[in-house]
Amino acid sequence: MAILLTAAAADRIQKFIASRGHGVGLKLGVRKTGCSGFAYVVNYADEVAPQDLMFEDRGVKVYVDPESLALIDGTTVDFVKQGLNEAFRFQNPNIKGECGCGESFAV
Repeated sequence: MAILLTAAAADRIQKFIASRGHGVGLKLGVRKTGCSGFAYVVNYADEVAPQDLMFEDRGVKVYVDPESLALIDGTTVDFVKQGLNEAFRFQNPNIKGECGCGESFAV
């Protein structure tokens, strides 16, 4: 079981937490939504729930709730800048399909 970060994602998370002045890492999960079933939920973690699982990669802690982990185990999180747009991108080996807009996925 693992959640991995690219160098770009780790750098973005570390810089953002430093600029905020607080935070313990990244909180990653999923919620039911969209035309394909699930969407990623990304937040900066200020607190950790007792049931959250913690993964550490490239000096960054990533927290995931157990229900979400079943859907995103093995995912690599990247941070991409394209022109004026920037966003986290996910390489999830569990995906069976994605909607056309790329906002949701099915497992």
